[in-house]
Amino acid sequence: METLYMACLIGGILFALVSIVFGDWLGQALDGVLDFLSADGLPFLQPMTLIGGITVFGGAGILLERYSPLGAFVIALLAVLIAIVAGALVFFLYVRPMENSENSIAFSVKSLSGALAEVITPVPEKGYGEVLVKVGAGVTNQIAASFEGKPIASGATVVVVEVKDDTLYVSEVDLHLNS
Repeated sequence: METLYMACLIGGILFALVSIVFGDWLGQALDGVLDFLSADGLPFLQPMTLIGGITVFGGAGILLERYSPLGAFVIALLAVLIAIVAGALVFFLYVRPMENSENSIAFSVKSLSGALAEVITPVPEKGYGEVLVKVGAGVTNQIAASFEGKPIASGATVVVVEVKDDTLYVSEVDLHLNS
């Protein structure tokens, strides 16, 4: 049994090293050949969870075999239980939260209402200018018109009052008000 445990441990460690070092490259080179491993219908059967469980099974089996007086069947059963618990922990503490995380720089123009912006192209009384709005960790320039019908100079700070037809209607804000 020690050979099985050692093979599981070494195989899991090699899989982790290969996926860390060559993971992106292999994913591009194989272009979806290994997609069947993700088991879309069963979210807890992710490769990370399965390989993590197999690796823990091997490690737990080796430790129990070397340092406990238990029989081979009991050691194998305990190693399987420990692997199941470790796999569940990996799934609930890492895989599942990562599935719910969002990594997107997309935004909706409608969500800019109320945002502060800086005028980069002057906004005339009637017509359009351009503003720079901070969105997440970046900035975007958008077409803007004066909400109050007053001209707004370049460099002024404005607030987006309304968004209509992909145009931001802005009003100048004085951030240096004395109280």
